[in-house]
Amino acid sequence: MIFVGEGALLRRAIQHTLDSGLAVDLVCGPAAALTASPDVPFLAAADVNAVAGELADASTDGLVWSVSNRMIFRAPVLSTGLRILNIHHGPLPAYRGLPEVALVYAILRGDREFAATLHLVDEGIDTGRVLAAEPYPIGPDDPYHVVLRRGLETCHNLFKRCLPLAAADPDWTGEPTRPMGADGGYFGREALARLPEHRSHPNFKRATDLGFLAGYLPELAAALA
Repeated sequence: MIFVGEGALLRRAIQHTLDSGLAVDLVCGPAAALTASPDVPFLAAADVNAVAGELADASTDGLVWSVSNRMIFRAPVLSTGLRILNIHHGPLPAYRGLPEVALVYAILRGDREFAATLHLVDEGIDTGRVLAAEPYPIGPDDPYHVVLRRGLETCHNLFKRCLPLAAADPDWTGEPTRPMGADGGYFGREALARLPEHRSHPNFKRATDLGFLAGYLPELAAALA
């Protein structure tokens, strides 16, 4: 299987896969993401679609995991026949887009639950069929940085749970899931730019308390400055 993405969640997913005795054919991501096992081939790419052929040639099982991945899969990759599974931090379809931005809005809205979601990647952004989801609570007084850490751990747990299922059956159709979150929405950079407009909201301080995570979320921290 192939992994596309960057960051700690990607590294943990790769290591768990190797520890499970499963093969990792290739890791693809920005050059700065070169943190995989030295025994795992790494392909640096700023656009995953530009290396669609390399991904198809490297794959031994037709499976691609997208973990902490900001690159958008388009026709070059989607036309290869590879099955792409994305771990998305947020309940779908209610919270599509940038997870760190969507979480701010979920707390502003007073949501008491968020989720990690595994879905198939299609031509849209976070619009593919949901295969599995794992909800987790948002406490009434929980600040953003506490909720985010809880969510990232939930994402990893969801990956660990679904990895053997997807590996055992390339046509795995997923498991029953229940609707979560409010009405659907997309939370991208426009939603990020609008965050200062909510400063008078009673939940704003809690929803934007990045804590020690501020250095890891430079775009969000800059928008709130």
